[in-house]
Amino acid sequence: MTDAPTDTVAAEIATEQQHLDRVHHELAKAGRRAGLVATDGMSRGRTDRTGDVRDEEMAGLFERDALVHHAARRLAHLETQYEGLVFGRLDLEPDADDEREVRYIGRLGVRDDDYEPLVIDWRAPAAAAFYQATPGDPKGVIRRRVLRSRGETVIGVEDDLMVPEAPADMVVVGDGALLAALTRSRGQQMRDIVATIQADQDEAIRATDRGVTEITGGPGTGKTVVALHRAAYLLYANRRRYESGGILVIGPSTAYTAYIERVLPSLGEESVTLRSLGDVVDVITAVRHDPPETAAIKGSLAMRTVLSRLAARPAPDAPTSMRAIVAGSPIHLDEAALGRIRRQALRDRSRNQAARAVRDLLAEAAWRQVAEGEKEEFLEAFEDSLAVDQFMAEWWPQVDPREALLWLEDTELAYEVAHSVLSQGDAADLAHSIREALALGTWSVSDVALIDDLSVRIGRVEEDEPEERSFFEIEELDGVEELRAMGSAIREPEVRTHLTPTDARERLLDGHVGSPEDYAHVLVDEAQDLSPMQWRMIGRRGRRASWTVVGDVAQASWPDADEAVRARDEAYGSQARQAFHMRTNYRNAREIFDYARDVILPVVPGADIPEAVRETGVDPLEVTFGDALDTSRPPVGTVAAEALADLAAEVDGSIAVIAPQRHREALLELDGSHDGRVVLIDPLSTKGLEWDGTLVVDPVAITNEAPGGARILYVVLTRAAHRMSVLRPLD
Repeated sequence: MTDAPTDTVAAEIATEQQHLDRVHHELAKAGRRAGLVATDGMSRGRTDRTGDVRDEEMAGLFERDALVHHAARRLAHLETQYEGLVFGRLDLEPDADDEREVRYIGRLGVRDDDYEPLVIDWRAPAAAAFYQATPGDPKGVIRRRVLRSRGETVIGVEDDLMVPEAPADMVVVGDGALLAALTRSRGQQMRDIVATIQADQDEAIRATDRGVTEITGGPGTGKTVVALHRAAYLLYANRRRYESGGILVIGPSTAYTAYIERVLPSLGEESVTLRSLGDVVDVITAVRHDPPETAAIKGSLAMRTVLSRLAARPAPDAPTSMRAIVAGSPIHLDEAALGRIRRQALRDRSRNQAARAVRDLLAEAAWRQVAEGEKEEFLEAFEDSLAVDQFMAEWWPQVDPREALLWLEDTELAYEVAHSVLSQGDAADLAHSIREALALGTWSVSDVALIDDLSVRIGRVEEDEPEERSFFEIEELDGVEELRAMGSAIREPEVRTHLTPTDARERLLDGHVGSPEDYAHVLVDEAQDLSPMQWRMIGRRGRRASWTVVGDVAQASWPDADEAVRARDEAYGSQARQAFHMRTNYRNAREIFDYARDVILPVVPGADIPEAVRETGVDPLEVTFGDALDTSRPPVGTVAAEALADLAAEVDGSIAVIAPQRHREALLELDGSHDGRVVLIDPLSTKGLEWDGTLVVDPVAITNEAPGGARILYVVLTRAAHRMSVLRPLD
């Protein structure tokens, strides 16, 4: 690769700027056209008539809605595409007429008034060579160029030459597009690397959309970005299926979803739902983590039995017998009779939707006890009885699944429903965690999967008296499949006035838990961390979906891999699977990754160790700090501030201070320092994220506090692209 003189590079940039100016001119025209379509659409279907609407007016209204909808989408699409719209160029071998074709590659296709392509959408077959061409297999490409832009201005170009020698009239600029991209600073949100996707990554992106696609590889191999670009590609290649059915992207944390949220919109796709594991259920956003031992209890498949028993039991303080006067006759149904009615009602119905059947069963049991007079008259009197209404409200109330989980605050009740499934110690730990949720007014991330499980077993809360349904949904004990039979539509609950929560319990119960949505495609990142109960939660949303699943077992925080694999396989069902393995570490400098490798190999000898492709010549820096009992070194806050200042002087971009809980208070003042470039973050929340530099505080404490131990430390040590400093307590 040759370095071109500065004036030559400027001339190349000016050439690309001319083309980019033309593209933006065409985009402006397209935007004006979309605006005119929207205006025209709003004018259609208008009528001065009152009363009934004629058929032709209804057609006009429908046409108006369609025009406005599509014009609004087009405008929104155009308005998000100005940053780095055109990022690539291909110079191809001459054709039979000795003409050398030039193709510009970008985030969406743009044509001129003659319908000639100015930019080719990166997902189109004609753009595939941009990612697939190599010097060994150039695919007709002479030069691949990456354009760097800021807004509507080209600020740099980087070339890869695919042939042994460039033609005499062709300039080759820079040291290669991929390495140039890797040396740039990371921002607060993940960049899409659509311009620097390599051939093995492109193969995974464009693979068939049927079944399950698994993408594996060690840290820094681009698994996440490949998966996100795959989602964008699927929407392009099969828009009808995936835009109508939707794509669900599941990440490990809210920090992760905030980090990646710019990637798919920047690729022109907004038909994607981003969720962290803590907000898969619509009305809950959980960011708090349970201690590792508690999370292990809640995530285990043993919780299925616990939750099944919990869903079927009476509410706390519910009456144990029924006494009433109906049609002049005394009624007494004891605890055994009520138990039989409960079991019969729940045999083929969820709890909340069984209320009508329960009342009918109570009436039949009462009639068998009385057996005098006309049965129909008795049943009518039973139906109209205020005493029966009061009993039903106390014995069979509508139950929010979150409320049922809160019943476990009672340790004795937890012992009862966990008998023979969990140890008494684990049951007590479970009850303690629920009391903690009530004290804090926040659910933990692990609680969300339990609430989702209970929402299926208990059913949606019916606002009015529930109607008997012609079908039901009931969770199977041994799989994520649910029994479904065809029938009438489910009535949606009425909208309630929003209640601003005023205490912890109200905050925990705010909103209404709905039914799980079905998606056409489910993308799971950091899959090695999912508990079995979390796999079941996601599986309910992907029964008819294809899947893209990304992970690396060496970074797992879930301790029982075999149990998680069983739950994962149930979620997948019998679909065919294909696997792609990423082998190259594009993120970490070799010196940083070698440091991390030496940590994980003694713990996971078979860890997937990718090859780092960059070297900086700078090894990670180790610094010691003292504590209250040892003042021979300054305390952690002082040492961290000094080390951070040194780090900030060496890197231009983002920096993370990654610290265990025990040191967090001493480091709070570092968050947002150095012109906002610094973030203080806990080890678990670093999953899937990256920074230019990292300051890792107390690796031993990180290992001891985090689920997964040294595996989480391995994650932490592979977040830095360029520089890493490690603070250790003085021995």
